[in-house]
Amino acid sequence: MGENGNKERMLAGEWYIADDEELAADTERRFSLCAAYNAHGGAAPAERSGILAELLGSVGEDVRVRPPFQCDFGSYISIGDRTFVNFNAVFLDSAPITIGSDVQIGPNVQLLTPLHELDTERRRAGWEKAAPVTIGDNVWLGGGVIVCPGVTIGENTVVGAGSVVTRDLPAGVLAVGNPARVIRTLTD
Repeated sequence: MGENGNKERMLAGEWYIADDEELAADTERRFSLCAAYNAHGGAAPAERSGILAELLGSVGEDVRVRPPFQCDFGSYISIGDRTFVNFNAVFLDSAPITIGSDVQIGPNVQLLTPLHELDTERRRAGWEKAAPVTIGDNVWLGGGVIVCPGVTIGENTVVGAGSVVTRDLPAGVLAVGNPARVIRTLTD
């Protein structure tokens, strides 16, 4: 692959080779920072915040992420102010993951951007592409929620525990199930 060609294709949502030397340095960086963050679970909040700020693309004020936490690159993740991420979060950020302010993310939540090739030969060769995930302000994702590639969840929405979100969800609704479906509108 040419200089930055593979990474540029990845970030543009085009097909790229996931196991590529060009992406290896970013993977090593993420591996080291995630290991440091997860090992410092009992460390002072300022120390953990510093590691998180180095790992992620942007981190708002008063963000709390409980270890263990895993991601693909980290640098394509943005988290807004006062957001809470519980234990065992997995954020696969081959495309941007944007999380708003005042978001509550339960334990074992997965935010997934990679899409794998359906053709067996291309999949075996390592081809994939990615689509961004966007979580609006004041969203609550219950424990074990999986958000699939390309999904946007509107502000003030609640997604019930164990749900699999395969399509965009509008603002201000309660959604549950696999696949997640809107069961009612939420009011203040």
